[in-house]
Amino acid sequence: MKQKRLKCSFCFEDESVCARIVAGPGVFICDKCIQKFYDELQYEGLNSNFSEFQNKFPTPRDIFEFLDSYVIGQEHAKKVLSVATYNHYKRVYLSKNLESIVNKSNILLIGPTGSGKSYLVKTLAKCLQVPISLNDATSLTEAGYVGDDVESVLSNLFIASNYNLEEAERGICFIDEIDKIARKQDSSSVTRDVSGEGVQQALLKIVEDTKANILPRPGRKHPQQDYIQMRTRDILFIVAGVFEGIDKIIDERAGRKSIGFNSSLSENNLYEVNTEDLIKFGMIPEFLGRFPIICQLSPLSESDLVRILEEPKDALLKQYKIIFESEGVELIWEKEALVEIAKKAILNNTGARGLRGIVEEIFRDIFFECNFDVIQKVILTKNAVLSGCPEIIFKRKVAYSK
Repeated sequence: MKQKRLKCSFCFEDESVCARIVAGPGVFICDKCIQKFYDELQYEGLNSNFSEFQNKFPTPRDIFEFLDSYVIGQEHAKKVLSVATYNHYKRVYLSKNLESIVNKSNILLIGPTGSGKSYLVKTLAKCLQVPISLNDATSLTEAGYVGDDVESVLSNLFIASNYNLEEAERGICFIDEIDKIARKQDSSSVTRDVSGEGVQQALLKIVEDTKANILPRPGRKHPQQDYIQMRTRDILFIVAGVFEGIDKIIDERAGRKSIGFNSSLSENNLYEVNTEDLIKFGMIPEFLGRFPIICQLSPLSESDLVRILEEPKDALLKQYKIIFESEGVELIWEKEALVEIAKKAILNNTGARGLRGIVEEIFRDIFFECNFDVIQKVILTKNAVLSGCPEIIFKRKVAYSK
């Protein structure tokens, strides 16, 4: 008796044209229909997760506006960070169903001292409500040498998440001074570059997708210690550096030369930087390949620094105003005074980072010597900045000398 051929109960294909037919109770399904149904389920799951993502996560415009309320200037950097982080966390949500949809968006920030690189990233983490670890590349060394090994950046993130592994695995690792681990050029030394190229090599694995062994608490590693495994696939890595001297590399590549005493190289050509320039600076190609997004920051202008002093939500002078108000004293400032403070910061080449030190020095003697019970107002004028002695209005006549 001839055996009856099996047919798929859904597409009715004969088993002779199917790679495989799976039999169930009174039903048969071919390999093609299995794949089709699997794809449809994946697509439904993808749409469900994307809807959840849209409901929970801020849009690039929302992220930009949040950054804009805290960070003055750097419009280009704010836009780049907003889009890159949105796409990164979209990938995190969608990868629950599809393993790889959007490539990981690790970011390299390039900008002068005091341009706001660290502050931008800290504000970004505040906006996204994710833990962040702040690290300095100069403290990192290869495993086996004295110093922090590269896994310490993950341990710091675990600590910042309040020891919540799930939260840590979707956080942000920020590594500053990354330009300081450029490999040594034209070096005749045969010793290993344990804080340069070696650290770049050591970072390659963790910035992509690996399961790293980290310490559950701060301390030194030893063989008998228990470790926690942290997966780095969904961690956003942002590195930053000044890259002093790269402007000359860019000008040299572009064919711009300085001839004579009155000629100069371009003052702000960082927006022209490419991978070739960074490799020549000393970053290895494999490391740069894991940071596809390069974001440039401009030096802050005098007007930017003036705005930073009084406009953002956590502006420096707003902070001091609250401190004085807690003592029952009103703080008043004049625009000319802010311009003078900005000029000092530019002269010191410290950017926004130097503003606090300047303002702190101006108010130091008042906090140290004065009795706030007899003070009504403190006025910050241009002369006060130049002399370091703010004008004080007392509730009654009381002599005050610096």
